[in-house]
Amino acid sequence: MFSAFGASDLVARLLPALFGVLLIPLVYCIYRIGYIDRNQTLLASLFIALSPDMIYFSRFLRHDIFMLFFTFLLVVAVLYYIERKQLRFAAFAGLAAGLALSCKEEMPLVIILFGAYFAYLVVRKKVTLPPTRVFLRDLFVAVLIVAGVMAVLYSFFGLHLDTLWTGPFKAIEHWLAMHNQQRLGGPPYFYVLLFGLYEVPIVILAGASAVSYAVLRLRGRAKARLAAAAAEIDELTGVAPAAPKPPAVDRRTEFFIFCLVWMAGTMLMYAYIGEKVPWLIIQQLLPMCLAATWCLRVKPPEERMVRHDAWKWVTVAFVVFSVFAPIYGLGLAYTTHHVQFVREDISEPIVQVQNSEDLRGVFADMNAANRVVIASQNYWPLPWYFRGDRWDKIQFYGNRIDESAVLSQDPDVVLADSGSSYDSLPGYDKRTVRLNYWFSWYDNQDRVPEYYLKRDGKLGSMNLDVFTRTGPLEGTAPLG
Repeated sequence: MFSAFGASDLVARLLPALFGVLLIPLVYCIYRIGYIDRNQTLLASLFIALSPDMIYFSRFLRHDIFMLFFTFLLVVAVLYYIERKQLRFAAFAGLAAGLALSCKEEMPLVIILFGAYFAYLVVRKKVTLPPTRVFLRDLFVAVLIVAGVMAVLYSFFGLHLDTLWTGPFKAIEHWLAMHNQQRLGGPPYFYVLLFGLYEVPIVILAGASAVSYAVLRLRGRAKARLAAAAAEIDELTGVAPAAPKPPAVDRRTEFFIFCLVWMAGTMLMYAYIGEKVPWLIIQQLLPMCLAATWCLRVKPPEERMVRHDAWKWVTVAFVVFSVFAPIYGLGLAYTTHHVQFVREDISEPIVQVQNSEDLRGVFADMNAANRVVIASQNYWPLPWYFRGDRWDKIQFYGNRIDESAVLSQDPDVVLADSGSSYDSLPGYDKRTVRLNYWFSWYDNQDRVPEYYLKRDGKLGSMNLDVFTRTGPLEGTAPLG
């Protein structure tokens, strides 16, 4: 992308944004084969389009949104294979799985979850497979494509063949190390707190869907007991029993159950993994968006019937919702608008380790300078914003150097890590700025309710000492 369109912030965000948008056509693909209805399709698309987490992490140049898209593509391809039983859909499933496995190390656990549930559906005869010979052929083709994709990408298009056998093991070792180290740790319910901050409507509807499904299951069991008792009475009175009807498989209900399993499985997996970072929430959020639509689907007539004495509860629920929805909507807009639209360092878990707004002043000083010295091991994103020939006037050192070596270069600006900086430099003014910052669970775990109301959590940061030559600097205009 950078080679084709140039290196810029816009180009950096294009592919993540594109893959985030492409989640919505995949929802439509599921609708086309009857696993969700029109209401669910529109609602799931709306949830994905408006979710704060989905929006925020669909502009990150990280591999999470790519993995999420390929995971969803895998689900869609398998559903189409179940319905159409065509080789091309098995091939699509293999392509999606290979690309997802090449993105992130936790994808094998997701595939194991999907595979176990698919095996359960086969054993319970809720899905039918093509003839054994055909199914084994299709499975072989899918596995071959997975291996081919991973071989190409893990070896960097054949340039590093050694990673074909070392790469997967190193990936597992990395995750085990991060799990044990917990450099960005948190409690098992870390992501539950994030859902409570940003995704309350989806959480409420997903819970309502699960409860409504449980109620329907209980009603179904009650009807089954009544039918069994009636059959026993008929048998005692000599009435010929009616021929039992084979239970019909409801695609939409089965897909809803799968979404619940997918959601619960990923939530348990990320709750256990010691490394807690906010972008991992989208892997749990997508199945929740799909599950949350079930209670608002087009219901069959027997589910739409309301007893005459139940209307008062329907009225109460409607009034409560009418009051709650606008209050919550205004509160959500007030507490989250600054995540996207305010230029300041914000105390939000969603913005884990971001560049500080203090850097705008540093950029202005660097633009106006003729020579800059960087004597710090922490310096990103300076190489990004001063890429190309902008870097020509910058002398970079990865650590602190002697004061005399700095002064001998007669720089206009000196940047040093505040943890190993200079007490002062003759002829220079000194100020300390934040290079980047983060919301730490350990700094805020004792005041969670207060933070929810005030949004004033404590932030950690890496700091730079900025030394500027005494007196104004003249030069180019600052960065926008």
